[in-house]
Amino acid sequence: MMRRSFLTAVGLSAVGAATAPTAAPGSGGAVAARPRGLLALIGSYTSSNPAGRGLEIARRAPSGALESAGVVDGVPDASFFAWSPDHRFVYVTNERPDGSVTAIEVTGHRPRVLNSRSTRGAGPTHLAVHPDGDFLFTANYTDGSVVVHRRDADGSIGESTDLVRHPGSEPHAHQVVVDPSKRWVISVDLGDDSVFVYALDHGTGELTEHQHLQLPTGTGPRHLVFHPDAERAYLVAELRSEVTVLAWDAEDGRLTPGLVVGTRRDGASGENYPGEIAVSRDGRFVHASNRGDDDIAVFAVDGPGLRPIGNTPAGGNWPRHFALAPEETSLYVANQRSGTITRLSRDPDSGALSPSPDRYDCPSVAAITFHG
Repeated sequence: MMRRSFLTAVGLSAVGAATAPTAAPGSGGAVAARPRGLLALIGSYTSSNPAGRGLEIARRAPSGALESAGVVDGVPDASFFAWSPDHRFVYVTNERPDGSVTAIEVTGHRPRVLNSRSTRGAGPTHLAVHPDGDFLFTANYTDGSVVVHRRDADGSIGESTDLVRHPGSEPHAHQVVVDPSKRWVISVDLGDDSVFVYALDHGTGELTEHQHLQLPTGTGPRHLVFHPDAERAYLVAELRSEVTVLAWDAEDGRLTPGLVVGTRRDGASGENYPGEIAVSRDGRFVHASNRGDDDIAVFAVDGPGLRPIGNTPAGGNWPRHFALAPEETSLYVANQRSGTITRLSRDPDSGALSPSPDRYDCPSVAAITFHG
């Protein structure tokens, strides 16, 4: 079952000074004026109803509001982003039954699609570039697999070097990341209630399973993020509305579950499915989105654990994804069902969020990313 169907059933970036995108929505084919300053890349589902625009770019005004700056053609069902280490290239999942990933160059005057490659699976939802820049990893949600591609010298996506399938009766790989030591590739599987740690052979581009961390049945782990100290990680569970603190031993390549905290505000009821999780650059705060409650949970990092601070309304319906602005004084929320990106002001000292009037319309929005 495709990822979006499942959820229905249950309830650029700062490209330097000059970038000239393709035609802006509603511009009648005219090329938008060349924007300057911090840009955002926004992905949306072109096969949804209402149809999204795929990959578009927006400029951030001095006030913090996003302003439309154009659409990059040829990137359907853009649902997640990963940057190359030098931030000259961005890679996008095309979340379709015949899954693919697309490479885009953002160094010139116009974002340029380099190529696309099959993910050898269906419904790719997440991807990551190895910090050394030599490999691209993509998680295929629908059939529970992770595919490896080489990155060519020009930033394009090379041949696939491996495909690993998760075990279990209904695996659904939802995320793939590289640990801070660069030694291990980690995949989170929502359907199998598992996290897999793989060793990567840089010569062959092949993955070898090193740890299979089995979580309680019905957890539904979705996304994992490492703390800046590289000694722990935070795992958000879609089906239990929880965050699990994981100790991380890079030498042994092993995750160990610890404290579990809830993502919902006191008294919250009804269905809820957390979406994204992120840790602040200073390592003091963790944010997680709640789809159903439609808010953003904030936690303070408290020793080895987490302490809930509060929940702030997302300003839209079904916050699938969010991104902290480079300065971390704003948090931009991609609300899939309401088709909006809302901005929450953020206090870096306290981690607290507060609503703002800024709203950007984007039908069936899936994800947003900034450069920097």
